Amino acid sequence: MRAHHAQVADVIQFSWVDGPGNRFVLFLQGCNFNCLACHNPQTIPLQTPRAKDYSVEEVLTKIRESLPYITGVTVSGGEATVQHEFLFDLFAAIKAAPDLKQLTTFIDSNGNAEKHIWEVLLPVTDGVMLDLKVLDNERHIALTTQSNTAVLETIKYLASRGKLYEVRLLLIPGQNDSDEELRKTAQWLLRADPSVRVKINAFMSHGVRASARTWAEVSDEDRLRYSQIMTEEGILDLV
Repeated sequence: MRAHHAQVADVIQFSWVDGPGNRFVLFLQGCNFNCLACHNPQTIPLQTPRAKDYSVEEVLTKIRESLPYITGVTVSGGEATVQHEFLFDLFAAIKAAPDLKQLTTFIDSNGNAEKHIWEVLLPVTDGVMLDLKVLDNERHIALTTQSNTAVLETIKYLASRGKLYEVRLLLIPGQNDSDEELRKTAQWLLRADPSVRVKINAFMSHGVRASARTWAEVSDEDRLRYSQIMTEEGILDLV
């Protein structure tokens, strides 16, 4: 990959669902998971004709076009840390620019990155929104093809540095949403960060790959059960 360039899957110049406030969102191409429930499987390969090549300067130009309407920038994916060199360059440029330095910089990540990558990124990162697919490692491998060891270490490390904005749980009926799994997950998260913010994302089959299209979607009763269990276990900041 050329320095200061990235493969970009998409750009949203105004969003209110990708972090706090109104945000410019950059979706980088490439992911180190291969999730059965992925809603954007076209973003998994790093190289694809659908992706566009952007320089840091080109992204900054687009950010400036949205500047009157945004409070921050979020980089998502794919998986943002797969192109972590570009991610650092972009955030460092935002922090250094007099007209952009007031913007908050957030990463939306699956957490599957080594500690040394986070050590590089955190000085220019204000917060990380992290997906935890499932606490049980064997089930995690079945759903994503990868272990969750690095993910759990990332959660603990980000919490220790005050950069864990929220943990996002994609809950799939019959796959990772049993009462036992939810209670264990809540307990583990509270040990990692007693003030952890948890966001529940309900699985929907629309747009997923064929292997997950027959899975049940989350019902209103499921949502209520998820919230009750998390609250009972002590999760106070639940969205």
